[in-house]
Amino acid sequence: MMRIRPRTLVIGAVLAVPVAFFAWRMLRPLQIFVIGKHFERPVSTTAAPAVLGTLGARRCGACHQADYREWKTTMHARAWTDPYFRADWRHEGREQICRNCHTPLDRQQPRLVVGFHGGDKWDPILKPNPHFDPALQHQGVTCAACHLRDGKILGPYGPTQIRAPHPVAKFSDPNELCVRCHVVPGNRWDTFYRIPPCGTAAEIASAKGRRHGRSGEYVVRRVSELGCVQCHMPAVTRPLVPWGPPRASRRHLWRGGHDPEAVRKALAIRVRALAARAGRREYAITLTNVGALHYVPTGVPNRYLSVEWRLLDASGAVLRTRSETLERTVLWRPFIIDLWDTRLAY
Repeated sequence: MMRIRPRTLVIGAVLAVPVAFFAWRMLRPLQIFVIGKHFERPVSTTAAPAVLGTLGARRCGACHQADYREWKTTMHARAWTDPYFRADWRHEGREQICRNCHTPLDRQQPRLVVGFHGGDKWDPILKPNPHFDPALQHQGVTCAACHLRDGKILGPYGPTQIRAPHPVAKFSDPNELCVRCHVVPGNRWDTFYRIPPCGTAAEIASAKGRRHGRSGEYVVRRVSELGCVQCHMPAVTRPLVPWGPPRASRRHLWRGGHDPEAVRKALAIRVRALAARAGRREYAITLTNVGALHYVPTGVPNRYLSVEWRLLDASGAVLRTRSETLERTVLWRPFIIDLWDTRLAY
């Protein structure tokens, strides 16, 4: 009969603990950010004015026609139906929390968040939603998602400045609406990065030299510094409604990385010839982020920017190609660690 020495048992027990811990870290559900209070639940519509009907964008567009026409062309309008998001959401296990930004209104969700098991915001307590509206769900980030709060329609003008068939209130800062979904914190014991996932606002904070947080993460302190609206919603003077006077307003476009023209405006591109070496002509290309306070590209870490060189002959035929990829590479398990980042900072 083989006897196991007590010392061997102790060593085995000591080794088993870290092995089990790292195995758990490799197999557990991946939670890549911290769920903040500002987006742990969908936007409540219980106090919505009756005049807004089902809260659909078309109802708003009956009066705010220019805004509605622009919104229909945006990624916000396709936040729920976008094939890229749908594939990514399925891959990540259809997490409930993703709904709170891609379908922000409570009526857009088939189940309501009524609490959290053990306080774990990744494990919500859900109940069927009797007011679920599938048609409204497919509108993604619809008008009411940004403008409806506490039974009032938020906008650039208060109740003493305009007449409307519904209660209105003036924005304290319209950028506050952006941070509900575009500030996703990640500052916790097992993360080691400067920029959290979906960290566009933190990238802007880094450009301004702000650095806070236990894990080294850049943290947004003053929303007014972000400039989201000022860049992605260009100022315009036009009637808010067809029968009204022209007023200072903003376009509802939100163009970004999905729009070639927006990318061109963000980048300065310079191609120059280098000194010939050994009879070979060489060229260099320099890309500089001159128009975006955040990184290019920004958003979730699996977005990237491809740069492709093509050498053509006199007839235009491709002789040779070379590609470079500007991207962020993150180690997700067993801990979340920034490995390298070749994206373009401001």
